[in-house]
Amino acid sequence: MLIGIHVSTAGGLDRAVERGVERQADAIQIFNQSPRAWRPTRYTDDDLAAFRDEIEGSRIDAVVIHAIYLINLATTDREIRRKSMRSLTHALRIGDGIGADGVVVHAGSRKKHPLDEAMVRAGKAISDALRESDACPLLLENTAGTQGPLGRNFDELADMIEHGGGHKRLGVCIDSCHLFASGYEIGTPDAISLVVDELDAKVGLERVRCLHVNDSAAPQGSNRDRHADLGSGEMGKAGLRPFLSEPRFKELPALIETNRSDDPEHDRGEVRTARRLRREGLRRRSSLDSPPALRAGRR
Repeated sequence: MLIGIHVSTAGGLDRAVERGVERQADAIQIFNQSPRAWRPTRYTDDDLAAFRDEIEGSRIDAVVIHAIYLINLATTDREIRRKSMRSLTHALRIGDGIGADGVVVHAGSRKKHPLDEAMVRAGKAISDALRESDACPLLLENTAGTQGPLGRNFDELADMIEHGGGHKRLGVCIDSCHLFASGYEIGTPDAISLVVDELDAKVGLERVRCLHVNDSAAPQGSNRDRHADLGSGEMGKAGLRPFLSEPRFKELPALIETNRSDDPEHDRGEVRTARRLRREGLRRRSSLDSPPALRAGRR
């Protein structure tokens, strides 16, 4: 598993690689522009080349872009749709330019409009954005289960992929906090295994391209998207171990979003915590898989 963290691009795209290395990360996630503004950051070919050169000789093995939060692919507002399409296409083109492993997007909200119609609108927007870019995958993120935002369960993720034409570049990003907040039981190895079985059946594991690793400041099933430092929230260390040690997630970038851009020591601590929780989860799984007599001897 490629344990990583979100890092800032302040000072230039290539500075993100430096910050990832400083935080001892195996993978990084970045915003390609300010996440709460429509105005795109215009990178030159030299900027993109500098990023590629910097990452070539680094420890970073995966890079993911997170698209801005303002995007709403399901909107009926023509101006918001135009801005959303421009922003998403821009993110995918930056992804093409730096060789990113994907662009993660919150697909948006249907608000009070019918779900089926919203899915059709989102699917068309997804298809159009993929057509306007070359190779970078587009990863739909699961949401915290609130009525309105698309992607609140695996059925909705699957529907968006279908309405997007089932393109091979379409994938998903699974967020631990959002799973927990939307009511999924993921706090034991058996429970997360059942959830991943469902994910495989409805979406397909081949489409799972990255993870977001966050504790939750809100209770299970609260439908509230409130991230917390690893081990300090409602999931706790016990709840995060099964997620991080799930065997079918083992080769994915696992990106922490509790970062503090001005606090490298905090971020290094989060990366170390994720690695430790994964190791502990793997050991516990190994113990559970051992024959009873052997387990007794270990105790």
